[in-house]
Amino acid sequence: MKITKSVPETLQIREEGDILWVGLNRPDKRNAFNDELILGIETVFENIPSHIRCAIIYGIGKHFSAGLDLSELKERDAVQGIFHSRMWHRVLEKVQYGAVPVVAVLHGAVVGGGLELAAACHIRVAEKSTFYALPEGQRGIFVGGGAAVRLPKLIGMARMTDMMLTGRVYQAEEGERIGLAQYLVEEGQGLEKGKELAQKIASNAGMTNYALTHVLPRIADSGQTEGLLLESMMAAIAQSAPEAKQRLKDFLEGRAKKVGE
Repeated sequence: MKITKSVPETLQIREEGDILWVGLNRPDKRNAFNDELILGIETVFENIPSHIRCAIIYGIGKHFSAGLDLSELKERDAVQGIFHSRMWHRVLEKVQYGAVPVVAVLHGAVVGGGLELAAACHIRVAEKSTFYALPEGQRGIFVGGGAAVRLPKLIGMARMTDMMLTGRVYQAEEGERIGLAQYLVEEGQGLEKGKELAQKIASNAGMTNYALTHVLPRIADSGQTEGLLLESMMAAIAQSAPEAKQRLKDFLEGRAKKVGE
């Protein structure tokens, strides 16, 4: 299936070798999410071509995403609200637990649903214009796209509570310090850094990337006994793969770089 034939114009998709670029393309709306956009993301991550090894999500224009497009927010009863929230959960699960690791390149607003999408990605690169917020608490509503589960794991429950109770906004430097991003770069350098990281990720053994994106989060959510068993099983599976054996042979025979080289 050709992805570009099935996604809406609110997404800009292109392939570069084994990297898939996914651009949020509603710049006039600060890349705020309507249902078309979030469902387009689902279409993309359901149909990752087999040769793709890493994806990069970024925002076109001045912002990554300002969250939910409130101008298109429909009045829903409680049941409809649950179904809409669960739709977001379904889509972002496909980002977090999809076929490839995902790098988010952040700039400008990373707010509400935009922060929920970023939190579902595996690596986050922030430019210095980035700012983070969860304004739902000030609007009389609650997060519904997975923030209540993912954000406390990144920054702690107390910090998320503060963001929602007080409307606190984190700027790029402080956001990187507390764990909202792993990398902080100068303005305009995010896409270059994202590509550099994606190329490194794409060069990893496929089983290692799978273990880190699918198994490690479940180990972290497990009790110690279950987590250690899962770790042992994953270690045994990974080291038995032919690619792992060849990489170890290359290292032992001096054909692979040492750490720090």
